Amino acid sequence: MAGATDRVKQILSWYAADSVGVKTNIARLLNQGTLGGTGKLVILPVDQGFEHGPARSFAPNPPAYDPDYHFQLAIDSGCNAYAAPLGFLEAAADKFCGQIPMILKLNNSDTLAKMDQPCSAITGSVKDAVRLGCVAIGYTIYPGSGSRNIMYEDLRELILEAKDAGLPTVLWAYPRGAGLSKEGEQAIDVTAYAAQISCQLGAHVVKVKPPKDFIEQPEAKKVFEKYAIPTKTLADRVKHVVESAFKGKRIVIFSGGEAKGTDELLEDVRGIAAGGGFGSIMGRNAFQRPHAEAVKLLGDVMQIFKKAG
Repeated sequence: MAGATDRVKQILSWYAADSVGVKTNIARLLNQGTLGGTGKLVILPVDQGFEHGPARSFAPNPPAYDPDYHFQLAIDSGCNAYAAPLGFLEAAADKFCGQIPMILKLNNSDTLAKMDQPCSAITGSVKDAVRLGCVAIGYTIYPGSGSRNIMYEDLRELILEAKDAGLPTVLWAYPRGAGLSKEGEQAIDVTAYAAQISCQLGAHVVKVKPPKDFIEQPEAKKVFEKYAIPTKTLADRVKHVVESAFKGKRIVIFSGGEAKGTDELLEDVRGIAAGGGFGSIMGRNAFQRPHAEAVKLLGDVMQIFKKAG
C-alpha cells in the first residue's frame, strides 16, 4: 500500500468537512493496488447479475457466475476496490477478508419491470457495510426519472448514516426516465448536470457514463454555443464533466459502458485520462473476458491513467 503522497493529501483536503474516519476510507481507496498513491482509481463493479440477469452478465464467461471469481479478479488485476450488492459480497467476503477494499451497493433494480420512471430499491444497509468491513457505500440515482426525488431523499439519509460510521459514498449517476430521450441519457449537458447533482447531494466519488457529443436541453444548448464550450472530443467532454464536479474537487470516475472491443475501450480510456478523469469503473468489459485477458485489460487501463499523471 502506498504512503500518503502529495496528490492523495491534496484530494483529501477537498473533503475538509468530513470526519477522519471518512477521509481514512477515501485514502484506503486511493492507496490500494497498482494506482495506489496516484490519485487515480480503477474499480471493478459487479452489480450486473441483479441489474441485467445472470445469463446476460455471466454466460460469456461462465466462471463469473461464482462470486469468488470477481474478488480474485479485482485482487489479481490490482484494482483499487471491488463493488457489488449485498449477496455477492456476503458470499465471499470472509474468504478474501482484507485483500481488497469493498464497496457495498445499497440499492439495485432489475430489468423485469419496464418502467418510464425507474427507481432502484434499497437492498442493503450501512450496518451491512460496516459488518462486512467495507470502505464505502454505493448508491444509484436516476436524474430525469419522475421518481428521482425519492432516490435523492433516501440517499440523503444514507449519506448521513454512512458518515456517522466513517464511510464515504460512491454515487452512480445514470440519467434516465421519461424526462429524457435515449440519446439524452449520455448527452454532455445531462452528464455534467448529473455530476453536479451528485456533488450537491454529498457524494464523495461520482460515477458517470462517458458523455457523448450531443446536447439534450435547448436551454443548455444556447449556453454551450454562447460560451463556445468544446464538446467534439471525449477529452473535451470529460473535462467539462470534471469541471462541473466542483471544479474537479470531487473524484469523478467513468464507466466502461456497454461491451465493446479492446481497441475501442482503450481509446475511450485515453480520452477519459486526457480530460482529467480520475479513473474508470469497469465491469462487463472486464469480467466477461477470460481471467488472464481481463487482468491484462485492466492492467493496460491502469497504465494509461498512470502515464496521464
